[in-house]
This record gives sequence, C-alpha cells and structure tokens, in this order.
Amino acid sequence: MRPRTQQGFTLIEVLIAILVLGFGLLGFALLQTMNVRYVQSANFRTQATNLSYELLDQIRANRVGAAFYLGDYTATTSNCSPPTGKDIAKDTYMTDWRCRMGKSLGEGAKAKVSRAGTLYTVQVTWGDDRWKADAADTTFSASTRL
Repeated sequence: MRPRTQQGFTLIEVLIAILVLGFGLLGFALLQTMNVRYVQSANFRTQATNLSYELLDQIRANRVGAAFYLGDYTATTSNCSPPTGKDIAKDTYMTDWRCRMGKSLGEGAKAKVSRAGTLYTVQVTWGDDRWKADAADTTFSASTRL
C-alpha cells in the first residue's frame, strides 16, 4: 500500500493566510491615514510660517508706519480680490493677507502683531487638528527687531 501524500492547501491554512493579509492591509490603511494627517499638519505649519515672515518683511519694509500693523486680525475668505497697482495701502494689504490666511489656515485662524520696544512679534494661531473638535489651537510666533 502506498502512503498518501498531501496535495494543495487545507481550508484552515487558506483562512489563516487571508486573516494575516487582512490585518496587514488594515495596518497599511491606518498608516496612510496617519500620513495624510501629518502632511496636512506640516502644510499648515509651513503656511503659518510663510504668512508670519511675509508680514514681518512688510513691517521691516515700512519702518516708519510699523506701528500701524499692531493689533489682532481674524482670517476671512469673503471679499478676497488681490490688490492691484504699484502702491498698495496698508489696509488693502492687510485685507489681502487676512484672505490668504483664511484660505490656507481656515476661517478660524487668527493673528496678533505686538511690540515690546523695538521687538515686533507676529503670532498666527489656527486649529491644526481637524479630527478633534476640542483640541487646542496651534500657534506659530516669529519676531524681528527694528
């Protein structure tokens, strides 16, 4: 009598292989979701950094009128049209800046320009965590001396 040799896979082996593959794919999907989340956070930080330094450059370029930039600003996305012409008034520039802040960081974004002696500071605050409604806002701060 010849011994029987097994050929093929048993059903339990196939089910275990599918289960292992399923867990692997689930882990990969979670990894991708976290990646999207962190990329969005990095994008917000980059936008806040660029907006802060742009406003500080504007303040440095207009040293005589630097005090006019002091105050609190809220982001907006209404009445957003880019300024035209060679000479742009401070109010027109700040309206455009607030619009760009609203479009890149969201309507809830805020900015504050303060001064301590010759040190001007721009703080930009925005809601970084879209998945948690009660999460604390993120703030980026940049300073310059005039």
